Amino acid sequence: MRHEQLALHTDKYQINMMYAHWIHGTHNEKAVFDVYFRKLPFGNGYAVFAGLERAVEYIRQLRFGDEEIAYLRSQEERYRPEFLEELRRFRFTGSLYAVPEGTPIFPNEPLMRVEGRIFETQLIETALLNFVNFQTLVATKASRIKRIAQSDGLLEFGTRRAHEADAALWGARAAYIAGFDATSNLLAGMRFGIPTKGTHAHAWVQGHDSEEEAFDRFAEALPDEVTLLVDTYDTLASGVPNAIRTAKKLEAQGKRMKAIRLDSGDLAYLSRQARRMLDEAGLGYVKIVASNDLDETVIFNLKAQEAKIDTWGVGTRLITAEGEHALGGVYKLVAREKDGGMVPVIKISGNPEKVTTPGIKDVYRIINRRTGKAEADYVMLKGETDVLEGNRIKLFDPVHPYRFKYVEDYEAIPLLRPVFVDGELSGPLPDLAHIRDYHRAQMEKFWPEYLRMLNPETYPVDLSTRCWELKMEMIRSHSGGKNE
Repeated sequence: MRHEQLALHTDKYQINMMYAHWIHGTHNEKAVFDVYFRKLPFGNGYAVFAGLERAVEYIRQLRFGDEEIAYLRSQEERYRPEFLEELRRFRFTGSLYAVPEGTPIFPNEPLMRVEGRIFETQLIETALLNFVNFQTLVATKASRIKRIAQSDGLLEFGTRRAHEADAALWGARAAYIAGFDATSNLLAGMRFGIPTKGTHAHAWVQGHDSEEEAFDRFAEALPDEVTLLVDTYDTLASGVPNAIRTAKKLEAQGKRMKAIRLDSGDLAYLSRQARRMLDEAGLGYVKIVASNDLDETVIFNLKAQEAKIDTWGVGTRLITAEGEHALGGVYKLVAREKDGGMVPVIKISGNPEKVTTPGIKDVYRIINRRTGKAEADYVMLKGETDVLEGNRIKLFDPVHPYRFKYVEDYEAIPLLRPVFVDGELSGPLPDLAHIRDYHRAQMEKFWPEYLRMLNPETYPVDLSTRCWELKMEMIRSHSGGKNE
């Protein structure tokens, strides 16, 4: 998708609301939106934030050109020509604050805060959610797999099953952030600097008179990067023995075969038998790679069966984030300009989990100085100073406020960092290697009970007392006293 096409990468109601604001002369009024999600995917205890680089790229390139203007002119709404000229002049002049990519994140805390003219902040909603929802979902899935694979190698093999080219490209990047070691996608390798890995397909073996000939010819072509797919015909009776013969021929040339790959069958049994055969042949250095509809659950079970697998190639179930259709992130108005100042706004819903938290907010991760571990994430109204001054703060459950504790000896880490300020990028974005290292370091700040795959503990996301009281006050005022 070319950058110049992304101005219309939005829902039509965004343009219609922008038009209505323009008609009424309110399009320059200031507004503040929060991006967050309500429920963790996969039954996980955390998610991994990703998608910020894509969002920044989109905002920097956001323009309405002749093609876009002509298309809007053709719509049945019959937008006025002056409005279309306003769009032609469009530039993002607002501010964007976001948690760094790779940050472990939790429900109901702002991941992005967008400030600016309603004309601008309304337009970018759809694209921001599209980028962040997808990449965060894939990064979270990848992190779950990494938690199970631990120090084993992890290869992202999902391109051919991804939901189109952009999903394959950015999904590979999200997986790398969360701990995958390489991708099969060469475009992702070129664009992002992700290491790339590839072996050969069954077609290579089928295209020769014998499996042994296929292996030997592949080794002749790529003697320093030989990984052989051994399950085309019969893994243990044919594939592994032929791979051993090829490996011995490489040894005679002073070369070493890298690995064999298993892509079907009982991976636990086959890997154990293949490991025994390789070791008996003096090929203990040859690794075993496995693929075939893997995910965290399959890998967990294979490890429980003592599979002898060194590297896992994960494709379909990673790139499509099997188990969840979408992250479900939302973009909600929390403050608007009125009478020259900013006032908080709230959305009330019959579903309690959909009631928004009003006001312009900051988020801090509270780190216990004694343990070095995260105690909670603390959402407070902009302008509050207690955590900045290191004062004692009250951490309480926003749903059950009688459950609380006080913390004093802590470090408060700001999660929302400036990305755009008044339309200008605040500084260069970190490179992918830095993001990956940052993610690894951040995961170390959490107790394992919050990170485990099954039945994780719920990590606290707490509101400051002032923030909680504002929310309760606005709920009461909008309910007409019915809840009293």
